[in-house]
Amino acid sequence: MSISSYDRAFLAEHPEIEVIEAFVIDANGVPRGKWIPRDRAADILEHGMALPRSIYALDVWGRDVNAAGLAEGTGDPDGLCLPISETLAPVTWLSRPTAQVILGMKNEDGTGFYADPRNVLRSVLKKYEKLRLIPVVATELEFYLIDPVHSALDPVRPPNSRDVRWQSRQTQVLSISELHEFEIVFAEISRACSAQDVPADTILRENGPGQYEVNLKHVADALLAADHAVLLKRIVKGVARKHDYDATFMAKPYGQSAGSGMHVHFSLLDANGRNVFTGDNGQGSGLLRHAAGGLLATMSESMAIFAPNANSFRRVTVSEHAPMYASWGLETRSAAIRVVSSRREATRLEHRVAGADSNPYLVLAAILAGALLGIEERFEPGAPLINDNHTAEHVALPNNWDYALELFEGSQFIADCLGADYKALYLACKNQELAEFRGRVTDVEYDAFIKTV
Repeated sequence: MSISSYDRAFLAEHPEIEVIEAFVIDANGVPRGKWIPRDRAADILEHGMALPRSIYALDVWGRDVNAAGLAEGTGDPDGLCLPISETLAPVTWLSRPTAQVILGMKNEDGTGFYADPRNVLRSVLKKYEKLRLIPVVATELEFYLIDPVHSALDPVRPPNSRDVRWQSRQTQVLSISELHEFEIVFAEISRACSAQDVPADTILRENGPGQYEVNLKHVADALLAADHAVLLKRIVKGVARKHDYDATFMAKPYGQSAGSGMHVHFSLLDANGRNVFTGDNGQGSGLLRHAAGGLLATMSESMAIFAPNANSFRRVTVSEHAPMYASWGLETRSAAIRVVSSRREATRLEHRVAGADSNPYLVLAAILAGALLGIEERFEPGAPLINDNHTAEHVALPNNWDYALELFEGSQFIADCLGADYKALYLACKNQELAEFRGRVTDVEYDAFIKTV
């Protein structure tokens, strides 16, 4: 492999760069890697960099998951990680001139390493290529700005306004004035997105105190759309920290306020570039309905991907705009799958289940695999949801982590979607995290029981 013309031109155009952050994405969607000095950049970009294969199988605390089979008992060998094309970009929020590049691990024969989430999604996309269909994908990510100063008794609170030093705990949904309060942060987020070719679109104030949303533009490359989501999370966190705030994509940081989701919009193009989801009746085409049917049929067994943590299930509650049932509807945000058809040529499905804490590569893999199954097997989604009137025909989604992992473990669809080896790796990571949560006593338990029983 030789250094690409893109990377060579980038280094020539940015002589100020002193260090490069080179990273892969693990099972939790967390970037992990190294800082590389400028004088080694060309070598890394041309020949790649060695990282432990076990880096892909860490729990959310960054600890080895021995049950995943990549660390203990294997000698913890390295794998070769090569740069992903055209991901070398400036990191604008650090004090030292820095660039970043996403890496992907390869096997010795040049094929993709099974534990890399990018390769999981790539394998699903190859199935679409055989059908000459192209998914067009965009994500919407919600997050909270929070005060970086906290304590055990007050672990999360809204950010201070830098002008008047007050903390708003109000909803203020779609407030323009609250965007003004943090204009310096959002302006720099927009500039960072531009510098990294992350196609940020609208920014809006959401339902919770200090909660915001950034929408990304549709791209006809689902792997690139997942990259955009991962990079956006880095940008938001990095820029917020630069301005003495923290940002969290935790699914439910406040027990009594809205959770944060990652909504996925997608349509399908045929070989002629025609949107095959477009229909004549405002309800989409037959292919759209089959795709929706597949998504509903596989939704429960995919919940361990859409809601990957114990906290994730706090978001799946009544009146949180997070679906509790496998349902679909026309222009209704109460459904798990919303048909968006206000512009006929842009007819698409919005998948509203995943939390902002999920791994974008795995979420898109599960969504696209479910839709493909529905198309191939001609699944029907049933009657669309009318208003909020869920009925007995709507399957309740798992509302706790244990049950979601149980369904995940028993699912042949998940094995086909992720690959049996990756399914086992992901399950091992999540079971280790579950065991940690089970071993910790919460403050609620102390408050309720330590003196009263």
